[in-house]
Amino acid sequence: MPTTIFILISLAAANMPASFYQAMSSMTSEDTLCVKNYDAGASVTESYKNFEHLQKDTQVVSRSYNASNNEKDRTRGNASLEVHIDSSVIGEAHIAWQSRELETDLLGRHATYSRTIDDMTGVFNLVKFIQLWSNSTLGSTRLDWLPCS
Repeated sequence: MPTTIFILISLAAANMPASFYQAMSSMTSEDTLCVKNYDAGASVTESYKNFEHLQKDTQVVSRSYNASNNEKDRTRGNASLEVHIDSSVIGEAHIAWQSRELETDLLGRHATYSRTIDDMTGVFNLVKFIQLWSNSTLGSTRLDWLPCS
């Protein structure tokens, strides 16, 4: 019985058109993550394509607090989006983030505060920490760095 099943599978594969095999061999590898926190006005994209090797550890923390308990209140508490990326790649990577104003201007657009795009190709290790907060002022967050030895 197992021989009969193998022959049927082989015959079915043999009858596939050549375009099927071309499409299967030209497929590219892709791993994409996009996170948006509308209350913070922040978004992050992490994308890997055409990779031979990908080992990644991505941690995302997205928080939203409505301090006034009024759903129409756009002045939410400290909304935040934090992403820690640690990856080892042979291929292509696209890392992007942006923060923008929650309220629209007179033309209906959201003002962009900051935006960064990193496109990389090759063999590399990537370690990145992105922290986007609403309702924060310069100096309200503090990062501690290890000294060089």
